[in-house]
Amino acid sequence: MHSPPLLPARRSANRVSGGAPGDSGASLAQEWLLEQYAPPAVIVNENGDILYFQGRTGKYLEPRPGKATLNIFAMAREGLRYPLTFALRTAAQEKRLVTREPVSVQVNGGEQAIRLTVRPISRPEGAEVLLMVVFEALQKTAPETGHGKGELPEDAQYPDLEQELALTKAQLQHTVEDMQASQEELKSMNEELQSTNEELTSSKEELQSLNEELLTVNAEHQKKIEELSESNDDMRNILRSTEIAMLFLDNDLRVRRFTEPMTGIVNLRTGDVGRPITDLVVNVQDEDLLRDAREVLDTLQMRVKQVRTADGKWFEMRMVPYRTTENRIEGVIVTFLDITSLRKLEKSLQDARTYAESIVATVREPLVVLDPDLRVVSANRSFYTAFRVAPGETEGRLIYALGNRQWDIPRLRTLLEEILPKESAFEGYEVEHDFPGIGHRMMRLNACKIRSDAGSGLILLAIEDVTGRPAVEPGRSG
Repeated sequence: MHSPPLLPARRSANRVSGGAPGDSGASLAQEWLLEQYAPPAVIVNENGDILYFQGRTGKYLEPRPGKATLNIFAMAREGLRYPLTFALRTAAQEKRLVTREPVSVQVNGGEQAIRLTVRPISRPEGAEVLLMVVFEALQKTAPETGHGKGELPEDAQYPDLEQELALTKAQLQHTVEDMQASQEELKSMNEELQSTNEELTSSKEELQSLNEELLTVNAEHQKKIEELSESNDDMRNILRSTEIAMLFLDNDLRVRRFTEPMTGIVNLRTGDVGRPITDLVVNVQDEDLLRDAREVLDTLQMRVKQVRTADGKWFEMRMVPYRTTENRIEGVIVTFLDITSLRKLEKSLQDARTYAESIVATVREPLVVLDPDLRVVSANRSFYTAFRVAPGETEGRLIYALGNRQWDIPRLRTLLEEILPKESAFEGYEVEHDFPGIGHRMMRLNACKIRSDAGSGLILLAIEDVTGRPAVEPGRSG
């Protein structure tokens, strides 16, 4: 006998009494018919959790001792668990009606043959899978006899035993089939688990190898971080100790970093990092810092200039491209080296030279200034007039090569190369020589070394024309 469709659970008495009399009678009749003629059933999800009971299911399901649960696998009576497991799995996976009969269930100390039906419940796409499990008792059929009372054939004397044996054999056959199917599934699952285990083992080895590599890389990165930190500290200490004004700009001419002395040249604060140089006040006179920086980026050539600030200080400004270790250009480095003292010293030296040259120029005797290699550094106007030579063909040349070697005089060589190196000066040495164009000349030579802090000094040679004068005893150098 096939089971009728499962109806909703019975309404409560309060709900029934609230309707019309006709409706109340129909509801009561429906509930009575369901209790009397509809087979017991439950609605479960894919995991076997019971969501709804219909009818008396106590003959097939019973609570187990221990923690309370409404799982159909845990509540199934003896003989029902294996067929129920197989039927539920098949119905859920294949989404079809599954019927098993006869199924022998241990009921109240005896056995009851039932038809077990599992039907998937139609649900919207993506909703939880629900299944209806129906327990339908099978009636034992009475044996047909053609004999009078008490005249049973030999093979019909034990009809109950034969029927029970047939049911047991059928139940055993179903159980064996279920167990074989379960064994095949377990074998397939075992193979899948073995394959998964092998993959997991391989993945574990790969992860261990990767972990070791990561540890190595992490150690290398940590070492590099420490080295970079040390290098950064060294660089900061170097920049702080040199007290050089330095400004680092990126390719957009925004401030990347600067040293403390730079704040006296450009109005910079700690919060100005990231600001464009155009937003800052540059205290440099007659100089376009922005234009120079752009030219350095365009040409990649260093620019060196001497600039003056508004407070009167002089700096040597250097601009070079900022190059990374990969030789990428990522900005400009601007340095300002204070040369105020050097400019003052140059000015003092220039003034002293001008003063000395003005003195030499007023002396009527020919004077020549030689470097340690005996090359002419300068000469006064009297020298050029007396010996009829020009500055252009004199300065920077060896004294012996002047005027077609007219000064290549042996006596002069002896004085400059032998006597003067031993003595700091010599006086009154007379040298006689015939000069082309000016004739025979008698000259009295005086020379002295002009020492400097560098150790190598100049030689001042004074030439007095004593032609026609009586010869005198040469003086001693001293």
